[in-house]
Amino acid sequence: MKIAFVIQRYGAEVLGGSEHLCRLVAERLSGNHDVEVLTSCARDYVTWKNEYPEGADRIRSVTVRRFASAGTRDITAFNTYSDWIFSNPHSRADEMEWLKQQGPWCPGLIEYLRRQQQQYDALVFFTYLYAPTVLGLEIAPARSILVSTAHDEPAIRLEIFKDVFRTPAALCYLTESEQRFVQLQFPERPLLEEVVGVGIDLPHQQPYPRMPAAPDEDQTADAAGTESTDPAGARSDEDGPSREFPSHLVARGAVFRRRHRLYGPMLLYGGRIDPGKGCEELIQYFGEYVKEGGDATLVLMGVKLMSLPEDPFIRFAGLLSDRERLQALEAATVVACPSPYESLSLLALESLSVGTPILANARSAVLVEHCVRSNGGLYYADRDEFVECLKLLVADEQLRAALGGNGREYVRRSYRWDVVLGTYERLFAKIRNAR
Repeated sequence: MKIAFVIQRYGAEVLGGSEHLCRLVAERLSGNHDVEVLTSCARDYVTWKNEYPEGADRIRSVTVRRFASAGTRDITAFNTYSDWIFSNPHSRADEMEWLKQQGPWCPGLIEYLRRQQQQYDALVFFTYLYAPTVLGLEIAPARSILVSTAHDEPAIRLEIFKDVFRTPAALCYLTESEQRFVQLQFPERPLLEEVVGVGIDLPHQQPYPRMPAAPDEDQTADAAGTESTDPAGARSDEDGPSREFPSHLVARGAVFRRRHRLYGPMLLYGGRIDPGKGCEELIQYFGEYVKEGGDATLVLMGVKLMSLPEDPFIRFAGLLSDRERLQALEAATVVACPSPYESLSLLALESLSVGTPILANARSAVLVEHCVRSNGGLYYADRDEFVECLKLLVADEQLRAALGGNGREYVRRSYRWDVVLGTYERLFAKIRNAR
């Protein structure tokens, strides 16, 4: 089959839960299908500035067709308009203006889809919120699948999204919590609905501390992050094969900690660092934890979209490679998931997959679902609960180990790629047979 994925941004450098998930699914389906992605030229979701060249590209076996955005977003003007439209009576034209101001507004993408839609057996739209989905779903609804990535936010109550959720042939959810929310919010939906989830590759568990590799063994870095090129891990012929590295050099997460000069307990956050992801509140709550005698360090990795306080207990690790990100998750004592708006949270699942417990925002039903179903983390509803939960997790190593083991088993049981891809294949077959 020939399948087109439609999404607002796409690329190996693009950070964002739905964008990353779309790329993972597209790449894995490309083994059995002819897969293309239709997207904007933007790398940054704040301005939608055209940074990638327009036209076709090839990324990891997937053809990517990029279309220029007609303009950049004035975030201040857009926020002002959003405040007005969410709290005042307005028309459908007002909502379409809101959609255009939000961006990305890519007339070329919609025109291409109108002209070429017959060549695709299925169109998979990721994320309900943006114009490529809202306008694109109208073109070939009988062959369209919406992966909504929906959560409770003001925008989802706009009238234009009622059409978005009733138009496609099939509707996909990432979690049962998302499904329940959408079913309550949108009584009119397609008959075909599935919880597709996502696949998470479980890293190989490694014993800590480990023996150094024999000379004929592979000296490349493994999933736990030990590198043969690391001076601290080097050994001479005189060392002999029976010599162990000092435990502080080969302990779980030691490579990341040495690289960033991190010592003691560590609370880690990864993703877009901005107030909308709960980072501002996370920093405030962590400050209270420190005031009450907590001795952990808050480490933030990802793209910084807000200023960070100059505080010795707060460290910015920057944008990390996939490999170093994995090392960071292993190095963490606890991983913070502070966003109140989640339809899945890859950060939570990746943390659980390496056996690191999570501390999650209880305002997100999805994060609470992960904690309860996995028994792999704790959740907080306010500042005091955050402080007490973090104190408990930092102090109790046995609790962390138990939660970590539960988390790995939860991901192994519930987030397997073969199950996820099988669900997509069944949806494609049903859409094809319906035609």
